[in-house]
Amino acid sequence: MRRAKITIIGAGNVGATCAHWAAAKELGDIVLLDIVEGMPQGKGLDLRQASPVERFDSNIVGTNSYDDTAGSDIVIITSGIARKPGMSRDDLMSTNMKIVRSVAEQAAKASPNAVFILVSNPLDAMVQTAWKATGLPTKQIVGQAGILDTARYRAFISMELNCSVEDISAVLMGGHGDDMVPLPRYTTVAGIPVTELIPAERLEAIVQRTRDGGAEIVKLLKTGSAYYAPAAASVQMAEAIIKDKKRILPCAAYCDSEYGVGGYFVGVPCILGKDGVEKVIELQLNDDERKLFQASVDHVKELVAWVEKNWSAG
Repeated sequence: MRRAKITIIGAGNVGATCAHWAAAKELGDIVLLDIVEGMPQGKGLDLRQASPVERFDSNIVGTNSYDDTAGSDIVIITSGIARKPGMSRDDLMSTNMKIVRSVAEQAAKASPNAVFILVSNPLDAMVQTAWKATGLPTKQIVGQAGILDTARYRAFISMELNCSVEDISAVLMGGHGDDMVPLPRYTTVAGIPVTELIPAERLEAIVQRTRDGGAEIVKLLKTGSAYYAPAAASVQMAEAIIKDKKRILPCAAYCDSEYGVGGYFVGVPCILGKDGVEKVIELQLNDDERKLFQASVDHVKELVAWVEKNWSAG
């Protein structure tokens, strides 16, 4: 049986940690690609040398060439820059759109049948960019953000209740951070509605901390941003696809008639399997949830309009 092939573009903290998680799970052979000569090769070799200790048999190589990525089943794109002090939102969008557009085009030529998982920010705009750049079917393009936000939400609930994270199930929709749509009535702890265990004001504080989860880590680190949890979330998506697990996970997936979105990538629960996004799950939202979700969709539309307007300059 042929092993899955996973290409990770961008060998920084998020990309290298994706390689680490994927190797530890023995999801397949891994190609770590970056434009910096020597860096992906060094990190790939270092991780390969950990395999006898951690007892995984994944073949891991670092490269600067897309030729080595040919025939990949999964492509995880982490490339891009973080927003720096004094940098405008348009500057960040412009720089990362050019980077993601370039890497997605090259990766799709080498692996036209791969499912692409986008991690780069601002996420919704970068998912749209990758789709436009590759020309691939929408089911093969998906963004990671909802799993990360859900993981943070579940972790904070676990900390609040002093219980196992394994007993907490939750769904979040919408965009990353401020655009997140919390769904407390779909959140349970061992089957018990979380609203019966945590007072409303405490739950709202947990939701707000989840929205600010990335910023909290940036503030603590001072010179970097989160990478363990974003990488773990990305690899959970890759595992669901490679193993055809049919996991229902919150991802940035293409919605047309679903939720009345009208043709945009937005954060929704969906089924991930061997073909990528196999189905979008439509939940019955109440008025407050629908209002928050629509605000998130409207922001996505703004981002997409920006991408369309600036595409020729990219």
